[in-house]
Amino acid sequence: MIVNKVVKALITSGLFLSFTSYAQTSLISNVSGYSVNDGVLTPFSAIAFEGDKVLKLYGKDEPLPKKESIVYIDGEGQTMLPGLIDAHGHVLSYGLSLMRAQLRGAESESEAVKRVKLFRDAQPELNWVQGRGWNQVLWPSKSFPSAKSLDKIFPDTPVWLIRIDGHAGWANSAAMTLSNINAQTQSPEGGEIIRDASGQPTGVFIDKAMSLISQNIPSLTQTEQRAVLKLSMKELSKLGLTSVHDAGVGNDTLEAYLSLAKADEMPIRIYGMLDADDRHFSELMKQGPIRLPEHKLDIASVKISADGALGSRGAALIEDYSDQEGNNGLLLYPEGEMAKVMKLAMESGFQVNTHAIGDQANKLVLDNYQDLIKETNTGELRHRVEHAQVLRLEDIPRFAKLNVIASMQATHATSDKNMALDRLGSERIKGAYAWRRLLESGAVIAAGSDFPIESANPFFGLHASVTRQDQQNRPENGWYSSQSMTLTQALNSFTQGAAYAAHQESLIGQLKPGMKADFILVDQDIFAIPASELWQTQVNQTWIDGKRIY
Repeated sequence: MIVNKVVKALITSGLFLSFTSYAQTSLISNVSGYSVNDGVLTPFSAIAFEGDKVLKLYGKDEPLPKKESIVYIDGEGQTMLPGLIDAHGHVLSYGLSLMRAQLRGAESESEAVKRVKLFRDAQPELNWVQGRGWNQVLWPSKSFPSAKSLDKIFPDTPVWLIRIDGHAGWANSAAMTLSNINAQTQSPEGGEIIRDASGQPTGVFIDKAMSLISQNIPSLTQTEQRAVLKLSMKELSKLGLTSVHDAGVGNDTLEAYLSLAKADEMPIRIYGMLDADDRHFSELMKQGPIRLPEHKLDIASVKISADGALGSRGAALIEDYSDQEGNNGLLLYPEGEMAKVMKLAMESGFQVNTHAIGDQANKLVLDNYQDLIKETNTGELRHRVEHAQVLRLEDIPRFAKLNVIASMQATHATSDKNMALDRLGSERIKGAYAWRRLLESGAVIAAGSDFPIESANPFFGLHASVTRQDQQNRPENGWYSSQSMTLTQALNSFTQGAAYAAHQESLIGQLKPGMKADFILVDQDIFAIPASELWQTQVNQTWIDGKRIY
């Protein structure tokens, strides 16, 4: 463990000294600027900043200062927004997804296999072939895939393909043989090995059963992790993201982040959630939160997973799935164990961010929060529910009452609309993806994407938030459109709301005097175009701390 030494070195090093008072003032004019400041949409036409801080916003008819000492930059009529914040993504996985077989959108099992073959043909040196993004709901059969289809192309090379939601994996026989998987292998608690009629594993592993395969894949070295993280952050900055809440940072990845921070090689801000499943978790709790002076890297929260995902029927429901009698999903912790992990994190000063998708998981998490927040006196830590996807209507007001944040991903609704009603039925769906109900109850929503499960492009999320439609404008008038957000609410959820969810609302998420000069310039005025075109917005420039990084 090198975490303590690295942190001390970072805090005492000169790399993180604030900008000096001698920094020159810059002024970008000729923009259509928008910021949701203290909940109110604030338009502006110019912004002045010095070093890493905003000095002033200028209204449309407000005269600009005429000083020779100011650096003037023509915004060329572009639209300026605060740097967008993704409150739930997976940075290492995103970087790896850029380097693995891409299965998102494959319309059949055979198409997915063909894509893996093309990837393998271009990467013949790989010992393991890995990929991500398959979704059997899009296939004609709607059935899970099997090892047999992979075995025809890959009889000897192990293959491991992660489902789009990250809660199921698809292996070939070579991978199962290397992992000693056979008919006698038992499913672990919180996971399931899918079997055929004769009891043989089919090649699909759900939730905690995934580790039966993944634990046999060689781990990345520190050098490899740093390279993947840098690639990932660089690509995310091109999408207009200036900050990301990384949902599930293990000890090895934490060390890689700290090494990058020490070398001043963090392109964007990272707010990390330590992975509760990491074998060093207890030791990391003893060390306490990490907050570096310039807030390029803050590690002040933990990520716990209560259940699986809806698409793989791993989300824990109170009643059975409407389309599969006898199955109500998976809780990933034995009774009482999750509360022990939560309590340890709370008592160690960490915000607790718990993945909960099904109504049973959400109720259990809120019940635990209700008891533990009172016991540990940690209401001010603003604990979170990650996804908060399927809620009982009576649980919705509990978020505001408990000061618990709903960390939600709008594109999940537009991706899940093809199967969610089948899974949940006409009554439970009323509390699913219920953004408007949560906002009207007083809850704070922090928006994200859950990349690489969904696209990391935040404009896809803004579009889904407002329209409740896919990019082909389906369904007409939106899917359960009564739960849509206004564009101001949606922008707020990707800026101030997400910043608040990381205790950073005094630093980022708004453009006003004293805040960090994190902003983006885009190619169209999102408040002047049809909502159906929001997803087409392109980022031209990304600035962090008053410096252009893209």
